[in-house]
Amino acid sequence: ALPIWPGTTLNLLKFPIVNPTPYRLLRRSVRLKEDAVKSEDDLSDEEKKYLSQLKKQGYLIGRVGRTFKFRKNNVDDDIVEFDVDSLSFSAEDDPQLVSSSRKTIEKLEFTPDELKHARWFYDTPGMIKENCVLNLLKEKEVKVVLPSHAIVPRTFILQPGMTLFLGALGRIDFLQGEKSAWFSVIASNLLPVHITSLEKADAIYQNHAGKTLLGVPMGGEERMKEFPPLVPEEIMLKGIGTHQAVADIRLSSAGWVAVTAHTEDHLHLRGYTPKGITLTICNPPLLPHIVNIKGERRKKSQAYTTKKPPPLVSNLRPIQNR
Repeated sequence: ALPIWPGTTLNLLKFPIVNPTPYRLLRRSVRLKEDAVKSEDDLSDEEKKYLSQLKKQGYLIGRVGRTFKFRKNNVDDDIVEFDVDSLSFSAEDDPQLVSSSRKTIEKLEFTPDELKHARWFYDTPGMIKENCVLNLLKEKEVKVVLPSHAIVPRTFILQPGMTLFLGALGRIDFLQGEKSAWFSVIASNLLPVHITSLEKADAIYQNHAGKTLLGVPMGGEERMKEFPPLVPEEIMLKGIGTHQAVADIRLSSAGWVAVTAHTEDHLHLRGYTPKGITLTICNPPLLPHIVNIKGERRKKSQAYTTKKPPPLVSNLRPIQNR
């Protein structure tokens, strides 16, 4: 199956799935009850540090604990030894060769019999889609387009007669509507968003595609000579309220734009993607309330200040006030 989120597995991975014996289930139940009353203060320094790193890289919604923890002991012939990352193997690896010969080692409680009768979960590489914009990009451009940290939504308020550029990879013209509408961009925060008037949009693209203002592609006029032209597609939407997006305009793997409009306001938009690249209208939107995640509107600007939601780890109590 193809996921709705961008990204893919680059190599074949395999994970052991061990039969949950009554003993293991009992220990897991005890551990879950203990974890239910824990706060961040109760975590080890190592896990606190790891949690802090994850908060910078993504949005945490839960904490997954480990019942059968690693422990340092002398080598024991009855235990199959793994290092921290060796529970997953590439297609070229042999699990039997992963065990270490060190005198002191971190071990996980998997016995040879458990692994002998285990089932294996295979995570296969994803499919390459012919109509994906990433196929048109060079390596340094892909590094800009694919996010490496948590995406912070960027929201803009546009009036009819305005245009939004997502780099030089996508363009949305706001042609008709009774009132202003909100356009929330969910894409790599390294990918520039530029707002201009519809009258200037063509000139902006001609003069700045391949350059700093629009960011991607890179390489100036020479790069744009080999890059496909933008092709338009008409989009008709009807608003359902100022706090809920009516649809997402997905600009291939470059990202998407959630459109929020006043109730019953009919919008006529025109979306552009490079020739041969699919533009998709997703209704209902993936994140219908994304428009609410924004700060104050900037003075004399169509943009709102960005606002990153705090991580809400559902099964970990917040740190107690001292």
